Amino acid sequence: MTVTAADCTPNDLLPAGLLEFLYCVTPDAWIDEALANPELLLIDHAQCEKKAASTAMSLLYRYVDQPLLLSKMSQLAREELLHFEQVVKLMEARGIAYRHISASRYAEGLRRHVRTEEPGRLVDILIVGALIEARSCERFARLIPHLDDELAKFYRGLVKSEGRHYEDYLMLARDAASGAIDDRVAFLAAREAELISMPDTAFRFHSGVPA
Repeated sequence: MTVTAADCTPNDLLPAGLLEFLYCVTPDAWIDEALANPELLLIDHAQCEKKAASTAMSLLYRYVDQPLLLSKMSQLAREELLHFEQVVKLMEARGIAYRHISASRYAEGLRRHVRTEEPGRLVDILIVGALIEARSCERFARLIPHLDDELAKFYRGLVKSEGRHYEDYLMLARDAASGAIDDRVAFLAAREAELISMPDTAFRFHSGVPA
């Protein structure tokens, strides 16, 4: 029996272990809000791609003594900037003007738990990066069945790249740690799930349940 793209569920697109890494799935109410605000969704998606590239560049500058991290972050920064360009081009074709919007509480809500001393600081930053990429991957997959063909195809490609970024961040976190990171992953994943499950007054790509 041949399995086609139409036969796949959103979860079939995700890397193995991603849904176990995240402590909750995206609430249906967020999906409904995203579909009701397609312009805002794309604008904030573009913002997220730009911020992801900036984060990778920041790590490149700060941790110059780690060859594996430098290689992975260099590749990630290029990919995220390419995605940013692709989203802006897609918006332009749809008559959506790219403009500044305020950031969601999501990333800052995670980063406030990052430890201040090394190597714990780097380990936590990398785990947070893995969580953000994993959540992005999961949300792209959840949205795909509801989108027009052009956007669904684009997001299907992003699921693959964001899934790889999640795996790279998690691998780098384990590489940077002096011991097991399971407890730290569990703590930060629980905080991430709280942010996703809590009511949120502003809709964004990584916002919680619409208030």
